[in-house]
Order: sequence, then C-alpha cells, then structure tokens
Amino acid sequence: MSRIEIQLPAMGEGIIEATITRWLVKLGSKVEIDQSIAEIATDKVDSEIPSPVAGRVKELLFNEGDTPQVGQIIAIIEAEGQNEEKQVSTAEKPQVETETKSVEKVVESRKEEKISDDNNGNKSSVHLSPLVRTIIKKEGISADEIDRVEGTGLKGRITRNDILAYVDKRNSITERPKAPKPVNIDTSTGDVEIVHMDRMRKIIADHMISSIQTSAHVTSFIEADVTNLVTWRNNEKEAFLKREGQKLTLTHLFVEATVKAIKQYPNINVSVDNDKIIVRKNIGIGIATALPNGNLIVPVVSNADKLNLSGIAEKVNDLAHRARENKLLPNEIQGGTFTITNLGMFDTLSGTPIINQPQVAILAIGAIKKRVVVIESKNGDSIGIRHIVVLSLAYDHRVVDGALGGMFLKAIKDNIEDY
Repeated sequence: MSRIEIQLPAMGEGIIEATITRWLVKLGSKVEIDQSIAEIATDKVDSEIPSPVAGRVKELLFNEGDTPQVGQIIAIIEAEGQNEEKQVSTAEKPQVETETKSVEKVVESRKEEKISDDNNGNKSSVHLSPLVRTIIKKEGISADEIDRVEGTGLKGRITRNDILAYVDKRNSITERPKAPKPVNIDTSTGDVEIVHMDRMRKIIADHMISSIQTSAHVTSFIEADVTNLVTWRNNEKEAFLKREGQKLTLTHLFVEATVKAIKQYPNINVSVDNDKIIVRKNIGIGIATALPNGNLIVPVVSNADKLNLSGIAEKVNDLAHRARENKLLPNEIQGGTFTITNLGMFDTLSGTPIINQPQVAILAIGAIKKRVVVIESKNGDSIGIRHIVVLSLAYDHRVVDGALGGMFLKAIKDNIEDY
C-alpha cells in the first residue's frame, strides 16, 4: 500500500486557512473513493474534504477545532492497490490526476452530481452527502421525514442547511410544550427568550467587530435627485426585459454609476496591508443581500468595469436569486473591491454601513422619496416635486481622506443626476 497525503485544498481567493469542525472518519477506518473524511469551515462557506482514493486512515494530523493553512497535510491514507507514494496537493494537481482524482476535482464533481429517485419517486434514495447522512443519523430522521425535506441544492439536492432547518423546525414543534421556562434575567420585566446565534450570524458578528477595530470609520452623506433615473427606468423596463431577458432595477443603475465613479477615483478601489496600500486594477462590486433566514451575504459582480448595463443586470439578478436559494459558489463571494448595500429596500432613509474588510469603502443607498424641493436653473429657481435619495459613504480614514470621499460621493451623484 502507498501513503497518500491529503492537503487542505485551496478554496478561493483570500482564503488561507480553514477550521476542521468535524472528522468524519477515525484512525484505521476504511474509506471509499469520494467519501468525505472531514467537514471544514471558513469565514465564507462550509465544505467537506473527500478522499481521492480508497484505503484506510493512517493518520489524522489535526484535531477538531484546529485551523490548518491551505496546503498543509491534514491526513494520511494508505491507498489500496498502489505501490508508490502520492501527495494530494493543490500545487501538484496534474501529477495526482494521472491516476486518481484530486480533492478539488472531487469537490467540483459533486456540484454536478444528479439526483436519482427510487421507483416510488421518494427522496429517501437521493444521493446525500456524508455530512447530511451524519446529521440524519444523529437526529434520528426517518426516510418518510426525508421525503418531506425540500432540497435547495443542485436539482433539488438536500443540503446541510436544508436538513438543519428541518431539524430546527421539528424541534420547535415537538420540544416547545415541554421546554423549561426561559431564564428570568430581569424579574421586573418578566421572562426572556435566549436564542443562540447560528454559525453564519457568529461569522457576521466577528466580521463586523473586526472591521470596526481595523478601520477608522467616517461616513459622509449626499442627496441626489434621481427623477431622471426613475423616469428613464420606468419608460425602458418593459422594452429592456423583452430585449435583454432581464428585469431592470434601480440597483443596476446605481451599480453602473458607482463603477463609473470608481474609474474616476481609483484610490477608492484599494485595500490596506499594514503600511502598504494595494490598488486593485479590477473592480468587483459586492451586493449586500438579505437572506430568508435573516442573515446577510455579499455576492460579488466580478470585473464589473467590463460589463455594460445588460451584463450588470444579468449578473446581479443571477447572484441575488442564487444567494437566496443558498446556491452560490465559494468564488462568487470573494474578490470584492467595493460594496453596495441598498437600505431603501426596507424603506430606510439612510444609514452608516460598516466597511466590508479588506475594502476601504461601502456605499449605502437610502429609500427614494418624493419631496418638494427648490429646482435651480439659469432662468431662475422654482419649486417642484422630485425623487430624492440620500447616499451615504462609509470609508476608511486611514487611507481615504474627506476630500477623496467627498469627491467620490459627488461623482456618483453626478453620474446619477446626469443619466
């Protein structure tokens, strides 16, 4: 038998480590090819590491809770029927693929797996990942119950989030009547309910605190008259849908105006590494997206500076749709250089957003409201009803001064008003 060294695979730009949340195998246990051996988590996504070979687990080099770096060897498997040493490595993938699948190849192939129902059309025979099977076994979920779980994965595949959501719903129904009374923290106000954060909420919380501790936040505000923008969009949206096959929203127009402003002021499109300023040549626009479970995710429109309005609309619509269905790929939430959050979707007038690290600025778009305003012109001033929006820009004062922040914000305003 040969020793196969399993490395922690590369999982996308900016991800240099991952936490081993659970080993799915034990020392000496037999594994099949493609069988998941570990569940890992990053600050972006959860994933599983499959075995590229069949054999037995010889060594597990990290404990649960440890955080190895990308490229480090995390396990060693004695492969069956092989007489030479091999190393499953992200750096040497072509050598591994000559005889067996690399970790990355197995992970990618799982995204393309098809679901096959049994003769009765039930989901109990659907391909389930080892992680999902482990949860099913631990929670004692029957085959009939699995048939009632709605899968949001590829072609209806049941994902980890699907099965956990079902467990939470089932427990809330079966356990609530016999649950102990909530902890009475303040006897003067009565009982309270304690809700534990899920993993994504913990990550968001850590990310926000880290950003506040890292960047010197300053927020500037500006009003923009978007009457022309709103009028043009209302007149063009039906023709745009028929011509491009995409719904046109004001968000797409704001993205286009922001990209144009970034081109005018490229020092907004930077990140900070100690005392070094890294100027990004590409423009990746992150779109803050609220999820049905109340959490937040920021899919990225990569190379937004190379897209026209139709391309921006198609990309934003696709990312937003798949974000809400938990179908984003790891690389689609990476590589952002500037973030936009649309507070107006919730009728909020304005806000002071927190910078999405390692970026140095984030734009918040408030609700568009009709207001009576003074309209200035060469022939004199007049009173009119206009569509007004408040834009707020939070920026990192370590590298973005008030002058740059103000000029950039005004550039967005001008691009919108001159549409």
